[in-house]
Amino acid sequence: MLVRIFGVLLRLLGLYARGVANALDIRLTRVDAAFADLPPDFDGFRILFLADLHADGPEAFIARATEIVADVDADMCVLGGDYTWHVGVPPDTAAERMIDLVQAVRAPEGTFAVFGNHDSAATVDVLEAQGVRVLVNETHTVARGDAAVHFTATDDVHYFFNDAATDALDATPPGFRIALVHSAEFAFAVAERGFRLYLAGHTHGGQICLPGGRPIITHLTCHSEFGSGAWRLGDLLGYTSTGSGVSGLPVRFNCRGEVVLITLHRGPDGLLVD
Repeated sequence: MLVRIFGVLLRLLGLYARGVANALDIRLTRVDAAFADLPPDFDGFRILFLADLHADGPEAFIARATEIVADVDADMCVLGGDYTWHVGVPPDTAAERMIDLVQAVRAPEGTFAVFGNHDSAATVDVLEAQGVRVLVNETHTVARGDAAVHFTATDDVHYFFNDAATDALDATPPGFRIALVHSAEFAFAVAERGFRLYLAGHTHGGQICLPGGRPIITHLTCHSEFGSGAWRLGDLLGYTSTGSGVSGLPVRFNCRGEVVLITLHRGPDGLLVD
């Protein structure tokens, strides 16, 4: 009800069309992520990261994300959860609209997906039918020569947290480890286990923000300071995408949507966002 009222208010103020145009202005964000302990064989490894597609919303948003993806070369692609617009809705429509995007991905190590709070168990079958591997509380290891990087993905920790998520972190092999979690709310648990990079979405960066990009709502129960962009917690570096889709209303204000290309480098720890 409040969403509908806000939508009516935007129309009365003549701001609705501007908000839609803002939301469609999705950018490619390039992030250089440097780590002193990155195995040398992974220097230059590229991760294409797309969060919060909400693909069964207005089709123009998934179409714009697909245009961006088609022009990007990566080594691996990660889909960060929330493929549908409404919680509990069957994923069929979203999956159909994601076909072109998945086919446009150029990533020889494959495309992987995690669960968001909008997603159901049925999401597994529809994504894997497209060649996407869904990771739920498990680890995928990429090896190059004698070196390896471990990608551990949990189930959604915002609505559906249970001990299996923590167990998945604990079961990750030693070495260079990256956490793929829909929400940044698991940051402390990931940091204390020695992971080096955390990729999240969920917040849409606020989607509707005050001037300067300050979010009104992040839907985070903790770590609200990690609601968008680059962040750090001890030795853990993190990036929370603003996402490429929208929910509630197809508008954005003071918060641009994005597709993210993360390039790993060996060097002094830090994230540089372009």
